[in-house]
Order: sequence, then structure tokens, then C-alpha cells
Amino acid sequence: MTKFKILYAEDDETLAFLTKDNLENYYDVTHCTDGEICFETFKKNEFDLCIFDIMMPKMDGFDLAEKVRQHNADIPIIFLSAKTLKEDRIKGLRLGADDYLVKPFSIEELLLKIEIFLKRSQKKITPTENPIYTVGKYQFDHKNYLVFTDTEKVSLTQREAELLKLFLDNKNKVLKREEILKSLWGNDDYFMGRSLDVFISRLRKILTNEEGITIENLHGIGFKFNMK
Repeated sequence: MTKFKILYAEDDETLAFLTKDNLENYYDVTHCTDGEICFETFKKNEFDLCIFDIMMPKMDGFDLAEKVRQHNADIPIIFLSAKTLKEDRIKGLRLGADDYLVKPFSIEELLLKIEIFLKRSQKKITPTENPIYTVGKYQFDHKNYLVFTDTEKVSLTQREAELLKLFLDNKNKVLKREEILKSLWGNDDYFMGRSLDVFISRLRKILTNEEGITIENLHGIGFKFNMK
């Protein structure tokens, strides 16, 4: 059976050896020691998932993820970093990362995250599924992460697009907070909840002038996407 291919960028040789050694029990892992080499490797090969450290020589993980996203909007990206500030985590997620694990991390947790994101990325849109939604004056292209009109275009992150699609598929219904978090991230921990609030605020800002469309916060329960 062909193994999934993972691109792993980490300049700490000891950590990289231990992590790669564990991952190679299940996956085909290519390791790079800096961001520039990693990006060149990405362009020349096909990978199923990326794992990036942030503090690396020549090109940091944030810049690397941004460049990768410009080439491939769908490949899962996981950050592994010693940077613990909330701002760094939010920046990583805004760049389109699927998750952000803080060092020291659990190999078991990393393996679980990889499994979740690989399964999700392997799901294909069926021929009968239309990725274009109408949201007020806007059209929403879920596949390409775009909200647009004839004269305006707003790019979304992958997570924002997934959140908006989830709302639209469940419009005028109450979605529990934990249901949203598990659908988007695979878990419902505190940090992911804070990230969810950031993404909802951005969607509200985009749709602020759309009559009849609101994202209602039901305290202690979740959210309701109201659309006439």
C-alpha cells in the first residue's frame, strides 16, 4: 500500500530525527532543515500534508506556509512551534494552517491530527454538489475560498471558507459551539474556540451590510446563521 507523503521542515536536528523516526512508521516523510529548501522541495514533488516549524533559517514557517498556500489551497498544514503567544497561533491559522501544536508536543496527538486532516483532504466533491452559494448580493465559491460580486472579490482562508459553508449548509439552525469546533478542527479545546471567534468576526464584517443575514451568538450554546 502506498504511504501518504509528508513534507516536514525543522532545523532542530535532534527533534527532527525523533519526529521523523516516529512518523515513518506510518508515512513517507521528507525532511528539510530550512524554509527555502523546503519550498523548493515542495514545488518539485507531490505531498499530501505539510508540517512546518516556524523559527527556521532563510525562510520562516509563516512565509513558507504563505508560499505553499499560493501553490496549493487544499494541502493540510500543521505548525509545530515553541512560539506560544496567542498572536502567533492566530497568525498561523489566518495563513491557512489547519492546526498549531506547541512544543513540546505529543507524538500521539500529532499522529491523530495528521490522520484527521488526511482523511478530510481525501474527501472529494461529488459531481452533483455545487460549490457556489448565494449569500445576499455575494456568490460564495467554497472550493476556491472566494466571496465575490461582479465588481468585488474577497478572499477567505480555508478555515473561514469551511466555516461559512457549514453555516450555509445549516442556515437558520442552531449549531452548538462544540459541533462547529469538532467539524472544523477535530476537537473543541479553548484555543480553537478563541480562533473560531476571530473567524466569525471576520465573516460578520464581510456580511455586515447584507440585509436579512446575521450570525447570532447564542450565549452558552453556539451560533445561528440567519438568512432570509
